[in-house]
Parts: sequence; structure tokens; C-alpha cells
Amino acid sequence: MNKRKIITCKKCFYTSNHPLGITFDENGICSGCTIHEEKYELDWDYRFSLLRKLVSQYKSKKGNYDCIVPVTGGNDSFFIVHTVKNILGLNPLLVNYNKYFNTPIGISNLTNLRTSFNCDILIQNVNPNSVKKITRETLRRFGNIYWHCIAGQTVFPVQTAISHKIPLIIWGAHQGIEQVGMFSHKHEVEMSRRYRHNHDLFGYEADDLIDNLNTINDADIWQYRYPDDHLLNLNGIRGIYLSNYIPWDPKTQHEMMVEIYGYKSREFNRTFDTYDFVDCYNYMEIHDYLKFLKHGYSKVVDHVSREIRHKRIDKKKGLKIIRKYIFNKPLYTDLLCEWLSIDKLSLDYVVNSFHNKSYWNYDVMKDSYELNSKNIYQEKLTSGSNYLEGFTSNSTINQDLTEKYITIGKGC
Repeated sequence: MNKRKIITCKKCFYTSNHPLGITFDENGICSGCTIHEEKYELDWDYRFSLLRKLVSQYKSKKGNYDCIVPVTGGNDSFFIVHTVKNILGLNPLLVNYNKYFNTPIGISNLTNLRTSFNCDILIQNVNPNSVKKITRETLRRFGNIYWHCIAGQTVFPVQTAISHKIPLIIWGAHQGIEQVGMFSHKHEVEMSRRYRHNHDLFGYEADDLIDNLNTINDADIWQYRYPDDHLLNLNGIRGIYLSNYIPWDPKTQHEMMVEIYGYKSREFNRTFDTYDFVDCYNYMEIHDYLKFLKHGYSKVVDHVSREIRHKRIDKKKGLKIIRKYIFNKPLYTDLLCEWLSIDKLSLDYVVNSFHNKSYWNYDVMKDSYELNSKNIYQEKLTSGSNYLEGFTSNSTINQDLTEKYITIGKGC
């Protein structure tokens, strides 16, 4: 049987089977690497002046909120709020969707965020019984426990913008641009229902979860529905991405936030980046592992490709880093089983059912991470080796059964 050819970028480790979609030029360079080069070519002072001009029209003359900023206890939240409040001089209303997979570090960061910046925050706590039903269903059907998180994080800010009549939402980076070069920075793409449906929600809206074979009903999913176009247009709702106006660099930005505000970081089992998703027990673990089984790559590939593009490592070193992490089994699965009231064997059965063997049987480039090789651990980096400058960890999470999700904490 003929094998479908998979192309791997000559610069980074993204391949032609990337779920966001990706293209390659005649030299074998992916669209993500091509668009990334704009960061070295664009006049960012000019672009930031465009941002200042854009947001100035939304400044409240009555001292009310100027914009909405979605935040979590991890990722780029500190840098976004720092930029919005301290540099752009706006008065943001922070909004947070409670994912229920919260770590102590995430809750601490969220508390620090709102106090350091003296901002008001709204937090959405969807009925946890509904969230559990949705999570069990999306795990069974799509091999995804994070659908409710992404759905909630992308719709609650929009719902709040309408209910509080605050038309401007400010996001951080556009994933499609940063990873696969879906657009140019110069396109100044804004949030859209279409992108959310096709990429954030994997093509499934809230109403698609209602099925005669499950117990999910309208009362469980109504809070995940995106407002209709009439409401969006009536209220002039728009969402802009700072990465179109700032040369986005998560490592440098996080290091600044650690130094200025004491942002808490931690080590991960499946990647080297100590700043990303520190607020969640599951994103870098079972969620990332499922992505690996389904698509043949995981978050460490994203992180390595990003560091290659920022010219902090080369591809040879990136390969060693990927080999160190990519096959590590996920931690904290017992916590997920306890929270969902399922046993470990059931979870293992469902997880293994999404093992897409078609991505594991191809001959791959000699400098790939060799999914079909028995010698994957050759040249494996030793624990604690200084494989990258920075990415410091200033906090820890226990790996024993005393850990629990913090479903409601001081930051929530």
C-alpha cells in the first residue's frame, strides 16, 4: 500500500499533517517559519503606533472599563495586562473562565495578577456537574478533555462584552499566525466565529454535544454558545490580537513578568517551557499526550519550533530536546479519573483508542524525532542539563495523590 508522504519543514519540526493546516514553499520551508520572518522585517514602532490609535477610540470618557482582557493563571496573561494597562493606559475588565483543572500555582498567579494590576475581574463558574458531563463526552467522542476549557475561554469574554457593553476585547497571540503562518501580521486579523469553530473547537459547537445516547441537554451547554451575529454587530464587538502589533516572544515576555511581578513558573514532564500553562494539571499532560497520539506531535514540538524560529537553538539541539520529552507518559491522570468518576482502566482504553497508527508508520526524515524508531532515546538529554538558557522554575507541584484540583480558590 502506498504511504502518504509527509513533508517536514527544513527549518523547524512542523510537518504537513499539522491540524491547523500548513503550506510549504519550493525550498521546503513551512508557512509558519516564513511568516515568523516578518518579526525581523516589520517596523514594530509603526505597528505599535497603529495599536495606540486603534485603542484610543475605545477609551471611556466616564472612567468606565475601556476593554475586556481574558486571563488565566498562566500563559501570557501578565504580559497582556501589563501592556494594556501600563503601556496603553487602558482600564481593563479582566475575565476568567474557571476550567476546574486549576493548580495551586495557577490560583496564586491569578490572585497576584488582579492585585498587582489593581484590576476588577469576573470569573465564570459553570455548573461543575455539567462540565464533567461535557468532558466525559468530548473525551469519548473526540479524545479531548479540553473542549470545555477552550469553548469557555473563547465565549465568556464575548458574552461579557455584550452584557457589559464593552465592545473591545484584547487577546494576546493568534495561534494560527504564531504556529503555522495562517495570516500575515499585516493582515491585522481579528477574532472570528469561523476560526473558533474550525480550530479552537475542532469543528464542534456546543449544540453538537447533545445526543440521544448521552445525558447532555440544553441546560448543560447554553453558556458555551457564541452570541449571534446580530448581537455582535449591534454592540460593535471586536477582538484584536496584540501579536499583530508587538513582535511576540513568550520566553522574553515571561522572563520580564517573573522579574517585575513574581510570575510563578514550574517544570513540566512533557516539555521544557516552564512558563506555559502552569495553571493547569492537564494541558501539558493528558491533553498533550492525546494530541501526540492523534497527530504525531505534541507541545514540545511547538516550543522547540518556536525557539528555533527565534534563533535561540538550532535544529540539531531541538531534536535532542524533543527526544527527551515527547514519549513521556502523562502525570496526574488519577486526578482526572477521580474528578470524572471513572476508573483508570476506562481512561486508558479511551486514550488508546485514539492512537492514530497512520502517523506512526511512515519513513521520516533523518533529522526528525523518529516516531517509528526503537532508538528514540539515543542522545537523550540528562535530567537537569542546561539545554536552554532561561526557562527557570521558581515553584513546584507535588506528584503524589495528595494533590487535588483547586476548583474554587482565592484567585477565583
